Amino acid sequence: MVRQLSFDLPVRTAHGREEFFVSAANANAVAMIEGWHNWPGRKLALVGAEASGKTHLVHVWATLSSARIIEAPDLAGADIPDLAEAPVAVENCDRLNAQPEAEEALFHLHNLALAEGQSLLFTGQDAPNYWPISLPDLASRLQATPVAALEPPDDALLTALMAKLFYDRQVVPHADVLPYLVRRIDRSCAAARKMVEALDSAALAQGRAVTRALAKEVLDKTD
Repeated sequence: MVRQLSFDLPVRTAHGREEFFVSAANANAVAMIEGWHNWPGRKLALVGAEASGKTHLVHVWATLSSARIIEAPDLAGADIPDLAEAPVAVENCDRLNAQPEAEEALFHLHNLALAEGQSLLFTGQDAPNYWPISLPDLASRLQATPVAALEPPDDALLTALMAKLFYDRQVVPHADVLPYLVRRIDRSCAAARKMVEALDSAALAQGRAVTRALAKEVLDKTD
């Protein structure tokens, strides 16, 4: 049930394809995910800033391909031969700095999965040539991976993202809230996420609906 006033309910993040809004900022990345059978070398690096939609698209791809999803740092303790028996998405590959066991595991997963005819999806905030990988053979393989980038959001995407984030929190903002916020927050997905969290928290604490007046109060406190 959606709500006008804020109650302390769990956040349920929707990761289906129908919840992913396509705009000029992400259309190419979405097309690459949906056309995954045609990836050169059967692999792709999906890159973009924090909260840009990488994890959402990873889940979309996992549904399409029956892929498994694992965080890159968790590879050190994983059963690599078992993982390599199906398509695999490895998230946050740019967080492997100074983790040699995880790098070795990713190197073996890369080689074994491709040898088994499986597909691989990697994610990070920047392109693979910027990832802090110390294992030369792994770095060269990742740098040879085609890249799909999630660009900074345009107005349409920023509006849709905040609408989804409110929906995940079972909150219905007043109709003038989203247009008001789009003109005033930093143009990033992370800023949109922080603003929705702040508004939901303020509405909960004060027992108020998410209105333009409340949005102005929250914005004034963050300036």
